[in-house]
Formats: sequence, C-alpha cells, structure tokens
Amino acid sequence: MARVPYADENSSPEIKALAEQIRSERGGRMLNLYRMLLNSPSVAAGWLNLFTAIRQKCELPGGYRELAILRVAIINGAEYEYRAHVPFALKEGVTREQIDALGKWRESALFSDAQRAVLAYTDAMTREIHVADAVFDALRLHFNRRQLVELTATIGGYNLVSRFLEALQVDPEAAHAQAGKLPR
Repeated sequence: MARVPYADENSSPEIKALAEQIRSERGGRMLNLYRMLLNSPSVAAGWLNLFTAIRQKCELPGGYRELAILRVAIINGAEYEYRAHVPFALKEGVTREQIDALGKWRESALFSDAQRAVLAYTDAMTREIHVADAVFDALRLHFNRRQLVELTATIGGYNLVSRFLEALQVDPEAAHAQAGKLPR
C-alpha cells in the first residue's frame, strides 16, 4: 500500500487539466505513478515533460532504452518499473529470452556488443555512479553524441523513477501482473 494517498484528479482545476494531459500523452491511462505525482502538480508537470522527451522524442532506438530501463529496475529492485516496461521492451524488439537473461546478462550470449555496452553503462551509472573510461569508450563505438546524452538521461531518469516508486511504495497496476517478477 502506498505511503502517501493518491491525489484526487478532480481536487482542483490545475490537477484536473494535468490529469487530462497525462491521459492524452500516456494512451488514455492514469498509472498509479502519475496519481502519486499529482500530489505535486509542478513536479508532475516537470516529470511528464522529462519522461515524454525520453520515451517519445529521442533518437536513441527504443530497444536500447528499454534494456537500460529494465536493467535499472532489476538493480534497484523496482518491481513496478520492471513490470511496466516489459511490454514496451517486447514491442521495441527485445526478446523474452533477453528479458529473462537480464539478471545475469554478462554470462549470456543473447546480447549484441552494442547491447552489452548499454548494459555495462547502465550497471556503472546505477551502481557506481562514476563511470570508468573503458565502459564509456565501449559506448562510443555504437552511439553518436546525441544518443549518448539520451541514453545517459534515460538511465539517470529511470533511477529517479525506481527510487520514487520504491520510497513511496507506489502500488503496481493489476494489468502488469503478466509481465512477471523481477529476475534475481
């Protein structure tokens, strides 16, 4: 159960308008994440702008984005984030076998060199924060500078998402139950 009550979408004209924007940009849905964010309209608006840019306006191919997001969720133990993004990953061409192997990706032969570079970068940014030159240099072989910035923002942003979700114990949507549990 969430530590803070979810916002009432009809509690003010500002929140109602923002809820309508969220629904229009998120396929008509109001996820519990956004219901929680609506407790602070200014934070919700900034969050929506950032993650709309990351998810819908970047040049970085979606398969790399979703691999990074799922890996962040696994490292941080963020089940909500993981379950929410499995369908997106599948839609972006990540295979079910790859998703299942993300917990032990280093031992798996299922990932390309570019995917391995993304996963190593995700691990370094999430676990150590300071990224070794060798890890970053491996990315340069596969991505241009815009894509490097977008990948970095994605990893940093989804670390924010998982920390927010877990600290406030935001309830996962029932619709995401079929996505499966976090690999350990």
